[in-house]
Amino acid sequence: MDDARAIHLLKILRRQTGEAFDAGIINGPRGRGTITAIEKNSLSLSFVWGETPAPPCLIDVIVGLPRPQTARDILREATSLGVAALHFARTEKAEVAYASSSLWKSGAWRRCVISGAAQAFCTRLPEVTHGRTLDEVVAALPVGGARLALDNYEGSGHVSTVDLRGAQRGVLALGAERGWSAAERDWLRAHGFTLVHLGPRVLRTETACIAAITLLKARLELS
Repeated sequence: MDDARAIHLLKILRRQTGEAFDAGIINGPRGRGTITAIEKNSLSLSFVWGETPAPPCLIDVIVGLPRPQTARDILREATSLGVAALHFARTEKAEVAYASSSLWKSGAWRRCVISGAAQAFCTRLPEVTHGRTLDEVVAALPVGGARLALDNYEGSGHVSTVDLRGAQRGVLALGAERGWSAAERDWLRAHGFTLVHLGPRVLRTETACIAAITLLKARLELS
């Protein structure tokens, strides 16, 4: 009865014996559950399962390690949007201490991802990595697809107007909260990334990330 899911069913959804609720198995099917009994210390449940949701959209997101609260927001909201992977990378301007945050050490990041999937009524979870260098992340990416890196200073065009003809998947890279270094910009260009922007306004990392994912998803016609 102290399980978070039991608390949600009884206290938030206010379900009673015999009443149904939406449910899902992580990376498996969605369905309907029914409370069959409410005991002093536990719930008894039954389930009828349906189809497994489609795979995530083919967008991989790379973010220079941000502060933990920003990472939580990105984990939750990017999962709701259905990205395939989230890679929190070590970059030149990222704060080194963020890599050892309890968010990553305790596994709390996974709860953020599950919350994002539940919000979207989807069971699919993205791949999540943290602490690798930018070049290690890029070296492990699938071959092909559009590669875009957000940059307020040297972005050559808006995300919504860049030529993506023929692309079936995309990679979106965002620097740490202090942006990219000059050397990283050169490195990104050398590895097939086009520097783009979201307009003249400087946005918070989590806002820029979600806005760019939404635009890229629409451009790739994966919504």
